[in-house]
Amino acid sequence: MLVIGITSRALFDLDSSHAIFNDKGLDVYTQHQIDNENVPLNPGKAFSLVKKLLSLNSLIEGNRSVEVILLSRNTADTGLRIFNSIEHHNLDITRAAFCGGNSPHEYAKAFGAHLFLSSEYSDCKLALEDGIASARIMPSGKSEVQDGILKVAFDGDAVIFSDESQEIYEKKGLVAFDENERSLAKYPLSGGPFKPFLSQLNIIQNNFTHYDCPIRIALVTARSAPSHERVIRTLRDWKIRIDECLFLGGMTKKEFLKAYQADIFFDDQLENCELSSEDVPTGQVVRLNS
Repeated sequence: MLVIGITSRALFDLDSSHAIFNDKGLDVYTQHQIDNENVPLNPGKAFSLVKKLLSLNSLIEGNRSVEVILLSRNTADTGLRIFNSIEHHNLDITRAAFCGGNSPHEYAKAFGAHLFLSSEYSDCKLALEDGIASARIMPSGKSEVQDGILKVAFDGDAVIFSDESQEIYEKKGLVAFDENERSLAKYPLSGGPFKPFLSQLNIIQNNFTHYDCPIRIALVTARSAPSHERVIRTLRDWKIRIDECLFLGGMTKKEFLKAYQADIFFDDQLENCELSSEDVPTGQVVRLNS
């Protein structure tokens, strides 16, 4: 089963409530949430993604393939509004951890999460230190794609692949990077933090034919020839199906992600994330050395 841990601020729009907490303190915030516990919260930036993920459970007979777990800094008292909102929006989320002001990342591993989504970069970094793929949900101009297909897009290096090659690029430049990838073309790349999540998506995909699959996966990378070959051979070695591969050779990814209509795009470069989030929901992938 694919297990996703998500914070309440990534799932719902809690910006106004968070402003009350920052401006007026915990007591006023607590009373505000209690007074409004029967007022449903509006969808947040990751809401559409979660809704589409959970909808996969109705497509595979007798096999629950996705579980989403709420991980929140709220107390159970203030969290009642969140659970009421989950019920209002008809989301099949039954497990939760309310941490009373502490970071909820520590329970992601206990729940067996393959992915942790939060609006707080610090929580994501702590989760990654526990070995869990983590991404900060970026402020976005768009949060929902109407298409019924779940479309997930990944950057390559430092996301589904390790950062070993990207470090060569960052330290020695493009020429050294291309030479390294050409010489190692037949040697698979090591897996990055998002390989387990990608693998679980692929397992779900395998329940369907290529023609009726409700999930499409895209690799959107700045790589181009000659560094493309190692990527293709790596995915072949992993026996992972990627539906669309875009080798952009350094072109800006924003327009391609907009054309793809991604429900979520994962990239480790902040500049790429800020640009793409103008048009598609985006998760900034955490790197331990950042």
